[in-house]
This record gives sequence, structure tokens and C-alpha cells, in this order.
Amino acid sequence: MPLDQKSPLNSLGFAKPPAETRVVVAMSGGVDSSVVAAMLAEEGYDVVGVTLQLYDHGAALAKKGACCAGLDIHDARRVAEKMGFPHYVLDYENIFKDAVIDEFADSYLGGATPVPCIRCNERVKFKDLLETAKDLEADCMATGHYIQRKMGAVGPELHAAADRNRDQSYFLFSTTPEQLSFLRFPLGHLDSKAETRALAAKYGLSVADKPDSQDICFVPNGDYAAVIRKLRPEAADPGQIMHADGRVLGTHDGVINYTIGQRRGLGIGGLADPLYVVKLDADTKSVVVGPKEMLATRSIPVREINWLGDAPLNSQPEWHMAVKVRSTRPPIEAIIRPVSDTEATVELLTPEQGVSPGQACVFYDPESTRIFGGGWIHKG
Repeated sequence: MPLDQKSPLNSLGFAKPPAETRVVVAMSGGVDSSVVAAMLAEEGYDVVGVTLQLYDHGAALAKKGACCAGLDIHDARRVAEKMGFPHYVLDYENIFKDAVIDEFADSYLGGATPVPCIRCNERVKFKDLLETAKDLEADCMATGHYIQRKMGAVGPELHAAADRNRDQSYFLFSTTPEQLSFLRFPLGHLDSKAETRALAAKYGLSVADKPDSQDICFVPNGDYAAVIRKLRPEAADPGQIMHADGRVLGTHDGVINYTIGQRRGLGIGGLADPLYVVKLDADTKSVVVGPKEMLATRSIPVREINWLGDAPLNSQPEWHMAVKVRSTRPPIEAIIRPVSDTEATVELLTPEQGVSPGQACVFYDPESTRIFGGGWIHKG
């Protein structure tokens, strides 16, 4: 329904009172999404809290600092009870396993370093949950992510969070324009996480001092290899540690125990110069090591691109932007050369070390906070 431009918009961008605006809040049980739900409830919105049970196994059940299982579901429910809005728990375990966990394991087996949090947002939270929100006749869905949605000349745009230390744009690059029209991110404008915790204390929420999640939610204690061995027992097959020049330097007990750029724990001591993992060859079960300079990468093949520009990706031969090739690294200058609507070659003006297949390459406007989407790094 077209908005009446004479009517003032509410804080979520709708030309009607908050009480007539239904918003589904994706509640993980952490402080961020809890504050979003409490804030919107206090503003008078018709809030419906939804928590996804994504996994429920072993040590993860009662693990502190995770999300979407065990104690976190109870924390979300308590917030809903306190603020007086309905709360539902949806069992998405099978969907999560099929869409996220299985690919995570297969990617590691293939020698890549996957980012399952991106796939979870893309395939579960912003796909299935978003459709559920529409089924509940919601006007929009809100999350506790630190990112901003701003209206631009041709529609909503994705922008980095005001607090760059909390910015989650790397993990949300695959949000489509259609999804962005329905999503809201009420915390993106805050200057610090301290403001979020202060709001939680203001609302009297029990999660005000709850620690932030640190690891991938379904990987207890950060032990990736243990989870993959359980899912794919063949992943622990031994193989050779080889120098890039062809020399065999030792053996290993599974390529899943290594990552690109790793230096420590290789089990090949006594060498004059330090060596780093430069390649994981799943086909031959080989871990290839070499000198640090072999880690430097200038040209990166990227596919499955989600483009958020106003003009089509391949409407011009190249785009001068900044890109992030790892979540912990700052954006660096690059030239994006489209190959198709969903593929491109990214040339880094300064070579970057530790670029790994399976990671994301996210595109940023060097002159503003806008994110132009991104894609997945592959072997080429």
C-alpha cells in the first residue's frame, strides 16, 4: 500500500501508529536482539518475538556465549515475558543442518575455510524466518545486527554500523534488495556496545551483562575439527605435508586441522626459515607449505555475487572500491572487474596475505559507509 506522504512516518518507516505496525523480532537470546525487542515494545509496536532452535547437542546445549539453543531460548522467553509480547520457538534444526552445517563440513573437506554465519543469515534467518514473519502478517522483521539500513535514491541501501568495531557488514553482504526492504536494524546507529548494555539495564533485562557470542554457535569451544570429524569421519584421513617445491616434510592427521596462513603447530620443526600453510589439497590429502611471500595474493576470483549497486554489476567494465577479504581485516583498495552478473575478478592494489577459498569478499564504497554487496572467494 502506498504511503501517505502527508502522514508522519514512525521510527520503522511506516505511515501508521506503532500499535498498528507488527514487527517480528529475531531473538537469539543475547543482549542485542533482546534490546531491540524491548525497545520496540516500549515504543508501542505490535512485537512478536521468534527464536530459532538451530541445534541442540552435547556441550553446546548449556554453552555460554552461543545462541539459538538451550539456555539462550529461555533467556529470550524471559525478555518477552517481562516486556509483555508473545514469543515463539521454531524448530529449524533440520533446515540449519541442511543449509549450513553440511556445507560447512563439506567446504572444510574441500580445503576451503567457510563462514557459516553468513550462510545462516542468507539461507535461514533472512530466508525461512523472513517468510515466517510475512506469514505472521508482519510489516517488517527486526534483528540485533550492527549494520544500518538507509533510504537511497532507488531504495533501501546497506551501510556499515556507526560503531566500526561492532560492524557486521561482512556477515550480511548477501542480504538481497528484496530482503532489505523488509528488514530493520535498530542498533546500527549506536556509537558503542556500551549503549546497548545501558539500554538493557534501563529495561531491566536479565541479559544486560550476558557475554557476547565468540565462536560459531554449533562449534563448542571453537574445536572445528572435532565437529567435522563427527559429521565426516573420513576428514581425519592422514596425508603428507609437502613443501611447495615438492619435498615431503612430514605427515598430518587430516587436512581439517589446518588453515591457510597457519604457521604454528605444523609438526615440521627444525627448519631454517619459517613455513606457512599456503594450500590445502583435499584431493591428494596434502597440506602444502611455503615461505610467507607465497601467501600474498593480488588477484581473487569471486562468484555468487550479491550486488547492491544502483546500476547492474556488469554495466561498466570495472568498479573502483574497497574490499574486505577477511572479517578481521580492514577494507583495502581494489578494482572489481565483472565477468558476469554474479562473477568477477577482484584485483587488490596491495597484495593481501591469507586469502582463502570459502571466505567472503565484501565490497565497500571508499567514499562513504555504503556496502555494495560481495561474493565468495573460490579457487579459480
